Amino acid sequence: MPKKTAEYTNESIEKLEGPDRVRKRPGVIFGSDGIDGCSHSVFEIVSNSIDEAREGYGNKIIVTKYSDNSYEVQDFARGAPVDFNTKQNCYNWELLFCELYAGGKYNKNGGSNYEYSIGLNGLGLCATQFASEYMDVEIKRDGFKYNLHFEKGYNVGGLQKEPYSGRDTGTKIKWRPDIDVFTEIDISADLLKDTLRRQAIVNAGLLFQFREQVGSRFETSEFIYKDGIT
Repeated sequence: MPKKTAEYTNESIEKLEGPDRVRKRPGVIFGSDGIDGCSHSVFEIVSNSIDEAREGYGNKIIVTKYSDNSYEVQDFARGAPVDFNTKQNCYNWELLFCELYAGGKYNKNGGSNYEYSIGLNGLGLCATQFASEYMDVEIKRDGFKYNLHFEKGYNVGGLQKEPYSGRDTGTKIKWRPDIDVFTEIDISADLLKDTLRRQAIVNAGLLFQFREQVGSRFETSEFIYKDGIT
């Protein structure tokens, strides 16, 4: 005989708020709470850098797997805009890292931003942040360096901003997928390299560098196809 459950009343209905929208249901966003979903979350960060390169900004992306199963993606594009947004009356970093369905990839008909993009537009960056144990962000743009730190989906310390005199720009994100969200976070280096190789084939002239920490050193592989799929 089936076991009776708790009474189903008006008060039984509830909604998930903030990071719990991803942390308690990662399969809804990433398709799985296992290694496939974790791999998907990593590629969401990589895809943002690829989108920038497709728009003509940056020709190199560095992906690093650390020995503690944390990951880092660095590009040399424009750098994500994170300062105050007067139109939305909040900081752009809050929109990008803490709000689902927010980003610069929705207007595809105005000849600006991203005409074509990959990944979960407006979802991937925030969802990966929500699903991380921690996330550290460094952005260089407009003569400033910005830093952000998140823990289990929540910002700690606000936006740190300081003048930067270097000529390089871009975004660097390091994070560790949360084992409380995914059942496994040790993504195979071979899988990561194969994914980057495939992306190099379809993105002519874009250099992908993969670094894997082995002990105190890093083993490096590079993928670039001058003529792409041809």
